[in-house]
Amino acid sequence: MAVDFKNSETKDNLMRAFAGESQARNRYIFAAEQAKEQKAQVLERIFRYTADQEQEHAKVFYDFLKEMAGETIHIDGGYPVDIDQTLAGLLRMAEHNELEEYKVVYKAFGDKAKEEGFTAVAYAFYQIAEIEKSHAERFGRYAQWAEQERLFSAEGEAYWMCLNCGHIHKAPAAPGKCPVCKHDQGYFVRLEEAPWTK
Repeated sequence: MAVDFKNSETKDNLMRAFAGESQARNRYIFAAEQAKEQKAQVLERIFRYTADQEQEHAKVFYDFLKEMAGETIHIDGGYPVDIDQTLAGLLRMAEHNELEEYKVVYKAFGDKAKEEGFTAVAYAFYQIAEIEKSHAERFGRYAQWAEQERLFSAEGEAYWMCLNCGHIHKAPAAPGKCPVCKHDQGYFVRLEEAPWTK
């Protein structure tokens, strides 16, 4: 059923997602600063790398709100307070939040957008949910290594990643444009060469 955008739940969900992505970005910047203070620059870079992608997700959601320019959207929502003295704890909190976006939040937002007739918005929610899953997996790997004190030691058809938003694409060649953030093919790198990728 088609719904007027200004009266839609999708409009509110886009603002919730924008707020959530904006807050995630700031949490990761704070975590990066903590990692830098603790001389774990690899984790600082992981947090900053992910923060940049969260900013791009916020922009994708915000751009869908152009019709509301000049207006204020009032929303409710719950947002996490991720404060921990340990880097492993921060990584686990980040993993948890990313999984919640992937499994629960963006699936529900995408389903509602689809139901209300906003297919492009639904597509963005579903695609960004998949990116959040990759964020959770990355944070989980590094959390496990940090917990095992193995952060700096190890036991011994192509995938492509968009370095701008994190979309992962499987094909013989990278797409001409990222299907999520629309950046050029030059933003893609082979997954095995991408930063912080398994």
